[in-house]
Amino acid sequence: MIIGILKEGENRVSVIPSDLSALKKMGVEHIQIESGAGLAALQPDQAYIDLGATVASRVDILSKSDLVLCIHPPSEAELDAMKKDAVLIGQFNPLQDHHIIDVFAGKGRTTFSMELIPRTTRAQSMDVLSSMAMIAGYRSVLLAATHLPHMFPMSMTAAGSIRPAKMLVLGAGVAGLQAIATGRRLGAVVEAFDVRTAAREEVESLGAKFVAVEGATDDTKAGGYAVEQTEEYKQRQAELIADHAAKSDVVICTAQIPGRKAPLLVTEETIKRMNPGSVVIDLAASTGGNCAHTVNGETTIVDGICILGYSDLPSSMAADASKLLSKNLVNFVALLIKEGELALNFEDDIVAGTCLTRDGELVNARLKQILKR
Repeated sequence: MIIGILKEGENRVSVIPSDLSALKKMGVEHIQIESGAGLAALQPDQAYIDLGATVASRVDILSKSDLVLCIHPPSEAELDAMKKDAVLIGQFNPLQDHHIIDVFAGKGRTTFSMELIPRTTRAQSMDVLSSMAMIAGYRSVLLAATHLPHMFPMSMTAAGSIRPAKMLVLGAGVAGLQAIATGRRLGAVVEAFDVRTAAREEVESLGAKFVAVEGATDDTKAGGYAVEQTEEYKQRQAELIADHAAKSDVVICTAQIPGRKAPLLVTEETIKRMNPGSVVIDLAASTGGNCAHTVNGETTIVDGICILGYSDLPSSMAADASKLLSKNLVNFVALLIKEGELALNFEDDIVAGTCLTRDGELVNARLKQILKR
C-alpha cells in the first residue's frame, strides 16, 4: 500500500514527519511526499526521508498512491490521474462548496472530508475544525493587537494612566473561547456573545462577561453548533450587539452556521457608532462575514474602523497548525487501514459520517439532508 502526501497552495502540510511512524505501525510500507510540501511549515524534505518516506513528483503521487492525503482538493485533471480505486482525504468544504461534491461524484472518487467528522467524544482526536479554530482564535487577537492604536493592558505610569482595551467576541465556539483566553492574557476587558445557552458557563470561566439575548431558539439538538434564529430574536440581538460594539476597541467575529451564510452581526449602522481606530477581525469572512464591509482576504477601512476579513489564519501559523492537523488526520486514517491495507468499514459511525462520495454518488447523510438529494 502506498500513501501519498500532496503539497498545498498554502503554508500548511497535511502530515508532518513525526507522524510517519504512526502510519508505519499501521503496516503502510510506502509513503510518498511531494517535494517541498512541508517546507513552509518548517518540515524539510530530508526530515521525511530520514523517517522512511520518499520524495516524489505530484504526478507520481497521484498516479501511484492508494490513499492520497491533502488539505485542499486536487484539480479535476489531477483527479483523473489518480488510480481508479484510490481514496482521497482532505478538507473540501462541502457544506459551502456544493460543486466539489458533483466533481468528486462525477469522477467516481471515494472521498472523505475532515470537516464532516462527527462531534462525538470518540472523534475528538480527529476534529480538524476545532484544532484549526483554536489557532485562528489565538491569532485573531494578536492580529487585532498589532492594528489597534492602543495597548491591550491597563498601565499606570508617571505620565498618566492607560485604560485596558475593551474586546467583544461574537461567537463562543472553539475560536471564540481561545480569543477570549488570549485577550484576557493580554490584559483586555472581554465580553462575549453566543446564541447557544451552554456557552455562558465557558465564557464566564475564562473571566469574560457573557452578553445574553433572551429568547434564543433551542439549540440542544444541534450537536454543539449554532442554529438559525427568529427575526424577532435577530432584531434584539442586533440592538444589543450594536450597544456593546460601540463601546469596544476590538470586535472578534467567529459566528458561523454550517452550510449557511454567516449571520450579519456587525451592521453598517453599528460600524458608524464605533470609535475611530477600533478593529474588527472577521473569521467568518469566507462564508460572507459577520461584519458589513468584510472582504475575504483583505483589510478594509470604513469610517476609521479597520475591518480584517481573514479566514485562513491557521496557515499563518503553519508549524503548529500542521502539527495539530497531522495528528487529526493520522488518527482518522487509523480507522481506514487494517494490516497495511485499506479496509473501509462503513458500519463505523465516524467513517460513514466523514465519507463524502463513493461509487459515483453523494453518500454523506448530513449533506444529503441539506441538499435534499
